[in-house]
Amino acid sequence: MVGSVCHSPDISRPASTITFITRGRPGTLMDISRYRTRLLPVLCIAIPLIIGGIGSYFTAGSIPGWYAGLTKPAINPPGWIFAPVWTLLYILMGISLYLVLREGTEHPPVRQGALLFLAQLALNLLWSVVFFGLHAIAAALVVLLLLILLIAAIAISFRRISAPAAWLLVPYFLWCCFAALLNAQIWLLNGIQV
Repeated sequence: MVGSVCHSPDISRPASTITFITRGRPGTLMDISRYRTRLLPVLCIAIPLIIGGIGSYFTAGSIPGWYAGLTKPAINPPGWIFAPVWTLLYILMGISLYLVLREGTEHPPVRQGALLFLAQLALNLLWSVVFFGLHAIAAALVVLLLLILLIAAIAISFRRISAPAAWLLVPYFLWCCFAALLNAQIWLLNGIQV
């Protein structure tokens, strides 16, 4: 049975746990769930951070020129606050995703929640491209409003699987609501045509 796959008869493990008998060491078991347990949180946190890094590519080039020249509202936070806040939010998002995925992707609600999560990451990146890359303030506001609705849908979806996962999305939801307010005020302060 060297190299064959068998389902674990241990009922204390999830049904999705697969055990391999490794080559070269007959009788040695390598449990995939141990590796999934170790890698999954790292991957779940890395994915949002990578998306944030890609988004910062569009952001960084526009801040000293275009963004600095815009009229901003009084509630605009200092520029240094954005990087640590977004880093923290991406980490919280990743932990939230992990809490859901560890329940097993064989469950339809987990798959649905993960797909919604990936869709919101795409919208998150799209906002950076539209606002900072294309300088389309009004279109960015539309993207941000869609993102807020999607975050709410994800929190509802995640709550069915893990209440802590849903709560971890609350700071992200609130920050995006604040960002939408800023986006709208920047749009109004700088003229509708911008």
